[in-house]
Formats: sequence, C-alpha cells, structure tokens
Amino acid sequence: MRISVAVITYNWPQALELVLRSLAAQSELPFEVIVTDDGSREDTRALLQRMAPDYPTRLVYLWQPDDGARMSRARNRAIAAAQGDYVILLDGDMVAERHFIADHRAFARRGCFVQGSRVLMNEALSARMLRGQRTELGFFERGLERRRHTLRIPALARLYARPGQRQRGIKSCNMGFWRDDLVRLNGFNEAMTGWGREDTELAVRAFHAGLQRRDVRFSALAFHLYHRSRKNVGDNPNDRILAATRAASTVRCTLGIDQHVPEFLAPPQAILS
Repeated sequence: MRISVAVITYNWPQALELVLRSLAAQSELPFEVIVTDDGSREDTRALLQRMAPDYPTRLVYLWQPDDGARMSRARNRAIAAAQGDYVILLDGDMVAERHFIADHRAFARRGCFVQGSRVLMNEALSARMLRGQRTELGFFERGLERRRHTLRIPALARLYARPGQRQRGIKSCNMGFWRDDLVRLNGFNEAMTGWGREDTELAVRAFHAGLQRRDVRFSALAFHLYHRSRKNVGDNPNDRILAATRAASTVRCTLGIDQHVPEFLAPPQAILS
C-alpha cells in the first residue's frame, strides 16, 4: 500500500517547514508528500525548493491562485495528483509524531476512513516549537490542551477504532481515505468555499456510500500549532450545502476531483527532479 500525504498550506511557511520535517523523520516514510497551496506568496515556494534536494521521499508542490479560501479545490488537486493507494489529509499546521504514517497504515481498512485526533497547543508552546524546530512533545509539556492525545498506546487505540457513522468531530486536519473511495465520492465539494463544513460534508457523503468511520485515539498523533480561530462565520452558506447533502442522501458531489483529472493524467514532477 503506497501512502500519499496531502498537506494543505496558506502563507505560513514556518509552520509548513516544521510539518515537512516531522514527515521526513517518520519511522516509516510515506511514498510521497504533496504540498497543495491555496495561493501563498513566493516564500512558500522558496521553502520547498530549499528543502527538496535532501528530502527523503517524493516531494510535490501544487499551487493555485489566491481567490479566497478554496480548501476543497486545493485538496482535490492533491488527491487527483496522488500516486498512492491511500491518502492522508494533513493541515499545514499539524506536526506529525514520528509513528504517524505507520499508525495510519495500521488502521487503514477497506470500507472505512480514519478520523485522527490532534493535540492542541497554546501560543507560547507553539512559538517555542517553531523557534526550536521541535517535532516531538511529551505528556508533561507546559502549554498543552487535550493532553491525553499525546499518549501513543496502540493496544488502547484499537478499542476506540470500532467502525461507526458518528458525524460529530469530523476534522480534515488529520484524516485517511483510500484514494479510490475519494474518487468515487468525487472528493471535496468545491461549491463550499470559505471556512468550514467541507470535511463534514465529505464524511456525510461517505456514510451515504456505505463507508464507516474509524476514530483513532492514542495513535496517529499530530500536534496543532496555535493560530487565531477562523470559526466565527455568521450565516455560513456551507451549512446550507451540508443540509442539502443530508436531505438528498448525496454520494457524489458535482464540483469535485473529476475536473482536475486531465491536469494530472501524467504524474506531476517532484520538486527539482
């Protein structure tokens, strides 16, 4: 099983560098890391070009123009470009614990997708991590929230991973899907722009298609770097799209991966290859 990691980013190269370093230090490397950029400035491209020559696995960079928050489109382009059988979705502010890839592989099951968790950090701890280029945290670290999520206990994780279709707590910052399942769903719904709900809408369509959710606690750990919340969205039009998806039992969205397939009929070149 080849694993592709799709890392979405926007104008925070310092955080992205830490994320990429954490993926380069994995106990099991992914087949490829695809950085999909929702319109960052040139300093992000410069970072990728600086890191690429010594990067231990295939590193791909996809960029789209900055035309507002188009996370669904950026992620779909990464999925369309992915050469792996399995796609891990990771945000560009999520620093992966060194067994992150191996744990995702261990919990991948046909007929399911994986919902991972995250360790929340306060602003001071995030600043210390960025200054020191640290990629590991311990249970007793000052500045942690959801401290229990720092514990990696695979045997206990298996107890939490019973398949189900719970809709609460869906977060695309740490998720794993078989690529052919994402293609069947047509990926994220690109009618949804701006903040939020695109990950829940994808999961709801996955449930309509008969897929189950496996929650992974105590494995596949990732540490979320602090930033100001963007959740305060009044009268979010994405809520209406989500409600329509639920009401119609939609499986496949209209605006999705298929419009990007022609661009990636030939695999994208790795950076500086």
